[in-house]
Amino acid sequence: MVLVAAMLALPVQATEETPDALVKRISGEVMAAVKADPAIQAGDVNRIIALVDGKIMPSFNFARMTSSAVGRYWRQATPEQQKQLHDDFKTLLVRTYAGALGEVKDQTVSFRPLRSRPEDTEVVVRSEVRGRGDPIQLDYRLEKTPNGWKIYDLNVLGVWLVETYRTQFAQEINAKGIDGLIASLVQRNKSNVAKTS
Repeated sequence: MVLVAAMLALPVQATEETPDALVKRISGEVMAAVKADPAIQAGDVNRIIALVDGKIMPSFNFARMTSSAVGRYWRQATPEQQKQLHDDFKTLLVRTYAGALGEVKDQTVSFRPLRSRPEDTEVVVRSEVRGRGDPIQLDYRLEKTPNGWKIYDLNVLGVWLVETYRTQFAQEINAKGIDGLIASLVQRNKSNVAKTS
């Protein structure tokens, strides 16, 4: 019985995607989709958002990203406020990603070797986006979850996304409270829609 159970467990362990393989796969799929779709290249926001939602977002841990960005104020928020923050922050990031993908032309992504141990539950996958001009540093923080590896932070040109938003969000919460931050996110998302319509 134990032998059968162990053999059945082997394929599950063997098929678990490593964090660097996950990021390479997503990057490759997204770059190929952008290069193959003239509508995305022309800036079709709906097509870009569909690509981001379909290919990128399932590999992110938005609950952790949001709670980390809100920081110590997260515990003070009601469950309803937490849900609103999560949803509006996700919308903001999807639209930010969509804007960046609209700029993809002939870039390639190269990855540095992953430095981790098998028992690590958090890792950083380091990459560079190369195209015209200087290479752009793009690193990913990932955590091991029961559903595989998930991205919970991005570093673009030496700046971690969650830390940047944590500073902005703290200023807004200090000035206007949690509801003020929610209102600000809603407004930013509305203005992003207006810019792309």
